Amino acid sequence: MNIRIAACSCGQLQATVQGEPIKVSICHCFACQRRTGSVFGAQARFAQTQVSVVGTATEFVRVGDAGSHGRFRFCPSCGATVYYTVDERPGFVIVPVGAFAEPSFPKPTFSVYEERMHNWVGLPTNIEHMA
Repeated sequence: MNIRIAACSCGQLQATVQGEPIKVSICHCFACQRRTGSVFGAQARFAQTQVSVVGTATEFVRVGDAGSHGRFRFCPSCGATVYYTVDERPGFVIVPVGAFAEPSFPKPTFSVYEERMHNWVGLPTNIEHMA
């Protein structure tokens, strides 16, 4: 079984995942752009049973455009987000792809909030689109 470790910049907060992600997606919403400091967020969804976390996390709750409650867990020392959950989708843990620091990580298969996508961004072929 494939084991991957996502970590914050200083290594204090880590999420170990077993197995493959359920879904890898890209989000172009403004909140993800601000959270990542990039033009989109890339994240991988896992079943909660696939993920174990060690270290201390601080939580920030953000209400999404559709009213969902995202609970972002980040390192209180370096500030890097390592994982988050969505109250309205229990049983899943979402991990930012960059936290794995693994260039061979599976590519995204789903793209959302594309109306907010920067016009120079190119997406993988055969990706599912949702405006």
